[in-house]
Amino acid sequence: MDTRPNECLDLRGTPCPLNWVKTKLRLEAMAPGEVLEVLLDDGDAILNVPRTAKAEGHKIVAITPFEAGFRLVVERL
Repeated sequence: MDTRPNECLDLRGTPCPLNWVKTKLRLEAMAPGEVLEVLLDDGDAILNVPRTAKAEGHKIVAITPFEAGFRLVVERL
């Protein structure tokens, strides 16, 4: 499986729950199997966005530190 992102969404500085809303809208616009890279702040964002994405049926491919936040990679299922 190719896990290179099809799209990137930089949400650093975006408050909760708006960061999840923007992530969800982008995922809904993507085809199943496509991969979204999301840049998030530390704290609530990196805790809540992956948990909610997984709860809605998407696959968390990776979570890695990135500059002043985290890089979340999600496959739309």
